[in-house]
Amino acid sequence: MMGKTAILLGASGLTGKHLLAALVADENYDNIKLFSRKKTENKSSKVNEIVGDLLSLENFKLDFIADEVYCCIGTTTKKTPDKKQYKNIDFGIPVAVAKLAKKNHIPTFIVVSAMGAKTKSSIFYNKTKGEMEQAVLSEKIPHTYILRPSIIGGNRDEKRPVEKIGIAIFKLLKPLMVGKLKKYQIIEAENIAKAMVYLANNIPEIQIIESDKIQELALLPSSNK
Repeated sequence: MMGKTAILLGASGLTGKHLLAALVADENYDNIKLFSRKKTENKSSKVNEIVGDLLSLENFKLDFIADEVYCCIGTTTKKTPDKKQYKNIDFGIPVAVAKLAKKNHIPTFIVVSAMGAKTKSSIFYNKTKGEMEQAVLSEKIPHTYILRPSIIGGNRDEKRPVEKIGIAIFKLLKPLMVGKLKKYQIIEAENIAKAMVYLANNIPEIQIIESDKIQELALLPSSNK
């Protein structure tokens, strides 16, 4: 029996790196297509890298064939201070990915959003994520999963001193975050990646997965569809 093919966008980011490692290690997958602006350092024979402008995804439509699509694309205001360009990335790319997945009849689409995503939010970041979610869902891909993680923990390549302080505080407060506050606990990028692979291989009915549920799914073993 042949293994599956997965498409991954955002493999250079914190969550994307863990997701790539999980897919490479998973025997369910024979082929992992990375769509990115530049090559990664991954040497696995399973990995096929397609490099180009992610803001022009139509150029990739002939290569955009797979069983599943994982989208971990996202930027920060520090990297992208211009709001128009920020929206082109955080809204434009995931929505273009969903449209291309729909056009090429890929049945499973999984995207990382954020806690607090809301179309009517007065916060630009949350509003952008909310609009992205709405646009993605409107494509009606059969198995669409939107993950809304809390603060993401893990070792990042770039220096973010303010974020590091915030993460340290949240880690100290973790024992107090129970009940309804549980979804605000820090979640490790590795666990987000594990949850994404679980969703792709088990197809639950839930479409929007909050941070505490992501943590629960990460602890479950992945299996074949």
